[in-house]
Amino acid sequence: MHAPSTSLPPLQASHWFNSPAPPTLDGLRGKVVAIHAFQMLCPACVAQALPQASRLHDAFAGDDFAVIGLHTVFEHHAVMGAAALQAFIHEYRLRFPIGIDEADPRGPIPRTMAAWNLRGTPSLLLLDRDGALRLSHFGHIDDLLLGAMIGRLLQQAPRQAAPAAGAGCDEHGCAVPGPA
Repeated sequence: MHAPSTSLPPLQASHWFNSPAPPTLDGLRGKVVAIHAFQMLCPACVAQALPQASRLHDAFAGDDFAVIGLHTVFEHHAVMGAAALQAFIHEYRLRFPIGIDEADPRGPIPRTMAAWNLRGTPSLLLLDRDGALRLSHFGHIDDLLLGAMIGRLLQQAPRQAAPAAGAGCDEHGCAVPGPA
């Protein structure tokens, strides 16, 4: 389990399902976000990660939490195109937004997977309300442990922007300037 606290490069998806507009990491700020990177021919993804993503989507539905799926294909490219993924999403009744990680013409590893340094599928990333990466985990993670992590992140308020210089701030807080 890896728990950095940095921002991720943008999602690079060539197509989206279950979303009227392509979600962006910047557009999801203010929410806790779980991103499940998967392949539809990955046994652990089908048996564990995608059912977990669906449970998260159902359990934490609301304005404070989002689940994103990222179909990040690094093997068997010929059989895992958009039409096959659309049928898969329908058959497995996946209701959260799912993007197809953009292919990199230079090699088999798709762009987002490479930019995020993912080791394989399934991979789970958790972002806090400020968009900071709080967890990057390869493989399956226990539902109870994950739920506790999400609960803690949901309890945290977003960081406030730093006040402008000269606003009367010190270690005790920021005072409203009085009349001159």
